[in-house]
Amino acid sequence: MHETAYEITTLTPQQPTSTAGMLPAEIPPGVQMVTLPGGIRTLAYTPTQTPPAPPVPVAQPIPTWAKTTALLTPTIGGGIAAAGVGLSYAAPGLIAMSEALWAAVALIAAAAIGVPMLLSIGRSAAGGGKGSTHITQNITATGMFGKATGTINHR
Repeated sequence: MHETAYEITTLTPQQPTSTAGMLPAEIPPGVQMVTLPGGIRTLAYTPTQTPPAPPVPVAQPIPTWAKTTALLTPTIGGGIAAAGVGLSYAAPGLIAMSEALWAAVALIAAAAIGVPMLLSIGRSAAGGGKGSTHITQNITATGMFGKATGTINHR
């Protein structure tokens, strides 16, 4: 067999002349030092990398408690409104009932004071106590469960 001979050559590095005296701080934004496939280093514009797009939010399911609360809110509000309307219609009746209760309390207080006074006036008009009966009762018992005996005196 016949072998093919290949010649091996080495590349000598070359210095770019345009950047030999530039400091890294002097390189403008958007420009970088790059090495070409031939080994030459030079300045080149590099494409600006766009920041990655923010992740697309995934739709989260609505919690059950939130759905329930949202559904009950109009019901509760309607109930409060109905109660307010009912109280506005009932207000005159409630005021009348409270006044009637105060009148009843005043009547009971007047009766508690007036009835004994009327009875005492009636007794004194009947003759100063003549003809009235006084009853006296005496009860005695011996021991906790002993038989009780008593006397009643009419005077």
